[in-house]
Amino acid sequence: MRLISICPSNTELVAYLGLTEHLVGVDDFSDWPKQVKQLPRLGPDLSIRIDDVEALEPELVLASLSVPGMERNVEELQKRGIPHVVYNPNSLADIRHNFLDLGKRTNCQLKAQQVINAYDNFLNTYKEHSSGIDPVSLYWEWWPKPVFTPGQQNWLTEISQLAGGQNIYAHTNKASIQTDWNDVYNHNPDHICLAWVGIQTEKIKADLLWKRPNWNKLQALQENQVHILEEDLYCRPSPRLLLGLKKLAAILHPNHMPANDGIDPLLSFISEKERGWLN
Repeated sequence: MRLISICPSNTELVAYLGLTEHLVGVDDFSDWPKQVKQLPRLGPDLSIRIDDVEALEPELVLASLSVPGMERNVEELQKRGIPHVVYNPNSLADIRHNFLDLGKRTNCQLKAQQVINAYDNFLNTYKEHSSGIDPVSLYWEWWPKPVFTPGQQNWLTEISQLAGGQNIYAHTNKASIQTDWNDVYNHNPDHICLAWVGIQTEKIKADLLWKRPNWNKLQALQENQVHILEEDLYCRPSPRLLLGLKKLAAILHPNHMPANDGIDPLLSFISEKERGWLN
């Protein structure tokens, strides 16, 4: 089956189904598994070259409204009658549903269910671990200026809870919130998690936080609880979030949560050949 993914999270769904070899093109930001870097690049996810997509004669194009502005690409796919599916995940349950749906569309129902069984078991394990922990408060920063952070209807609020934390904006009934530095200061979070969308961790400068008005008084800065985290493990709605959960839980509660061994918790359900692609 000739597949095209026009956002990184969907490329990762394809990989967990063991269908990477069926991808004939991806967006410019898809970078995992590493094999996809060799595929034709079709432009940034907000400006996909639909002519190039059409020329590759895909049997299915995977789009996602988790990427703001993706609607433009979807409109073009519809106009040209290019077979496609549009996902719009906000929660861990949505990711689960999307994965099973893609498994059905690609005749990989059994494989999809095996992965999801492991997905469910892992989440349940961390639900048990976190149930006896007093949660610490977390501020997630997706973008610094203007400030964007996840709200109640976002997988990172769930990831926070499973890791023994509480998103300080969990009370706001939105997936994404635009706020400001002063409002974050007033919440005075225990931990600050920087995962800037599209920015590599080495380019995130945590020392800039000290220059924000009054932020030098924040508990998280005073206690050196600022964490620079990988955007691809926290900002993409795919099963890789489980690896991010494992890392975050070990950071927040090293004496109560399992150690972070850096191993994808779904790896044991993936064939040797597919594992080579996922490294």
